[in-house]
Amino acid sequence: MTTLHAVDKLEPEPEERVVWEAYPSWAQFAWLYLLSAVSALRGALFFKFGVGGWEMWVLGSGILLTCAAILRRWAHYELTRDVIMVRNGYTGREIQSIPLNDVGEVDVQQGVIADFFGIGRVVIHPRSHDRLLSLRGVSDPEEIKIRIKAMAWRRNRTGSQPRAKS
Repeated sequence: MTTLHAVDKLEPEPEERVVWEAYPSWAQFAWLYLLSAVSALRGALFFKFGVGGWEMWVLGSGILLTCAAILRRWAHYELTRDVIMVRNGYTGREIQSIPLNDVGEVDVQQGVIADFFGIGRVVIHPRSHDRLLSLRGVSDPEEIKIRIKAMAWRRNRTGSQPRAKS
């Protein structure tokens, strides 16, 4: 006689736990908000002065705001004890990743507007190839840069390799 037992979902190993995760900041899409505001203002002025077509300007404003919400969730950034990766925020599929023991240089790129909003792009240069990993619209990018470098240093110091995915 065979007995079947239900197995609960096991807790991930400590090396697989997510140390940091984020979506791009809402401020990353400030340009869409500006275009949406201009469109809504134009629609309001058309309505106030009795000019036809105001509905389309207001609808366009709503569409732009919807685009910002959809685009924000497109990328999901994760830092584990083994790897830094970009996943599709809707499907969960991995888009790109770099093992922490392969992290070379980590740079922060910020323009004037991004600096004003406290966001930036964290660019990770791997040692083994030329394909960069870019985390766009990250809040407090200097802190993320330090965290990535510290995790990479710790991974290189211990000398352990990331486990293969099954």
